[in-house]
Amino acid sequence: MKNAIHWLAISLFLTACATAPQTVPHTPEAASPEQFPTPAAVFTPLPTRPPYAPGELVEYTAQTGDTLPALAARFNTTEAEIRAANPVIPQDATTMPPGFPMKIPIYYKALWGTPYQILPDSLFVNGPAQVGFDVAAFVNAQPGWFKAYREQIADGPRSGAELVEIVATNFSISPRLLLALLEYYADALSKPEPPAETDYLLNYYNPAYRGVYLQLIYTANTLNNGYYAWRRGTLLEFETPDGRLHRPDPWQNAATVAIQYAFSRLHSPPLFDQMIGPGGLAETYARLFGDPWQNVQPHIPGSLKQPFLILPFENGKTWNYTGGPHTGWGKGEPYAAIDFAPTGVSECNATNEWVTAMADGVVARSQHGQIVLDLDGDGDERTGWVLFYLHLATENRPPSSTLLKQGDRLGHPSCEGGESTGTHVHIARKYNGEWILADSPIPFDMEGWVVRNGAVPYKGTLTRFSQTVIASSQSEAKSVIRRGE
Repeated sequence: MKNAIHWLAISLFLTACATAPQTVPHTPEAASPEQFPTPAAVFTPLPTRPPYAPGELVEYTAQTGDTLPALAARFNTTEAEIRAANPVIPQDATTMPPGFPMKIPIYYKALWGTPYQILPDSLFVNGPAQVGFDVAAFVNAQPGWFKAYREQIADGPRSGAELVEIVATNFSISPRLLLALLEYYADALSKPEPPAETDYLLNYYNPAYRGVYLQLIYTANTLNNGYYAWRRGTLLEFETPDGRLHRPDPWQNAATVAIQYAFSRLHSPPLFDQMIGPGGLAETYARLFGDPWQNVQPHIPGSLKQPFLILPFENGKTWNYTGGPHTGWGKGEPYAAIDFAPTGVSECNATNEWVTAMADGVVARSQHGQIVLDLDGDGDERTGWVLFYLHLATENRPPSSTLLKQGDRLGHPSCEGGESTGTHVHIARKYNGEWILADSPIPFDMEGWVVRNGAVPYKGTLTRFSQTVIASSQSEAKSVIRRGE
């Protein structure tokens, strides 16, 4: 009890704290498109940290969203050893309080990448820090060519600002970050004339991703793959196109690693080193939006807990657990979503079965195949807990601003919205704009049914007490779950 009280006091005090601010140096000119793919000069990366003796205790200050499993993976140690070095941490710890001082045993001798941090995590996600930012107004106030840009996508012609907003909303990535990338690669906000070629504006040369919109989609998806793989401790090293290994500094934050990872998919040293250093994207971001490390407000508090949720279908009904943890949106990470389908409904056939609200909330967004249920009631999906439902039929789907109580009908499962091979509903959680991994220290828990990962995406289990349901897209008996039992 004494440790728990001590932890609570630390958590309440340090939740409002952030990592130490860093000054982003300014250079006269950001990297221009002409520098790709050949840099003007060799850039020397910042020095890495020295080697440590195996098991040596190193100082670490918890960053927003840190969890013990991820820290153990990054420092090549174990949760048990971290707990032994920090006995104040309670057994039910979820997220570490930002600013919490820790000692972590480290078992790496190798050198790591730069300790330079590009962007705080709270400015990576489309969370509270983006509330009040008007993408269209900002773009229109700049002298660059992007304010006049138009592109035809599936649902009609869109302005450049609208494309950024769509991608930022769907992937839950900061629109400021996407704009900074457009400026960094193509001077989209500063030069009046667009480059001669805009099909591959963000340097991803794949015919399936031609045009600004699809280039933004590829980039946002890649950024999320890096961010959430670092969050769960599975991305510890990666290669640049020339085969060089990059191992992120264990003290790094998720946003910086995400940007490093995205650049590493397309660029090799020495250009890669320049892009992730003070004179790279960081300089462009600071020039557009100011120093990102001033007044950092962590978006994930210490000891974050999920509110009570019920299963997403009516009491007494039998459904199948058809998809274990897989991507919330896009391809790959984050493994934030799970799938359910009504028993006996095959392929993409219509059904009268109802998806229900898993908690009280207000519909923050209702569009083709999608409902975003905002649990804090402010109607803004960038703040607080939200539930994202995908593949809901148009018929009986409630409009935005609808108030719902836990258990209220939300719509019918279908194949509408996104890719789907059969009628089902896809559900994921977000907190302050960050996708919350389904199997994590903050587990996806519905009436005591707890989600666990499988060996590959879409596999996995739901377990409550001695009962276990196994995810299967074939509606097998092992995947059946009846609400109310």
